[in-house]
Amino acid sequence: MSVPLYQAKAEMFRTLGHPVRIRVLELLQDGPRPVRDLLAEIDVEASNLSQQLAVLRRAGIVTSFRDGALVMYALSTPDVADLLAAGRRILGAVLTDRDGLLVELRAATPAMRRPTRS
Repeated sequence: MSVPLYQAKAEMFRTLGHPVRIRVLELLQDGPRPVRDLLAEIDVEASNLSQQLAVLRRAGIVTSFRDGALVMYALSTPDVADLLAAGRRILGAVLTDRDGLLVELRAATPAMRRPTRS
């Protein structure tokens, strides 16, 4: 039996829901990179990075290949980079809206203003 599309999407977003995985994807936006370069850029143990790369590979979000002695990783499709860019735009809009709302609340409600210290 096939999985409903909404369930497959939820699983993909769960896969993306880890900071190390997001950082890996950000680094791979500029093209394939060897594991050693990813490890140098991400402050995690090699075994942790290996686990996170395996999760991304099993989900089909990244691909791996050998280049001589190096194991290289790449985004499986440029759409992954587009998704990350959309996430940045959404986060920027959400945070901007929150900051704007907070300013409005503080301006409209004197009790919300921070007390001044003498």
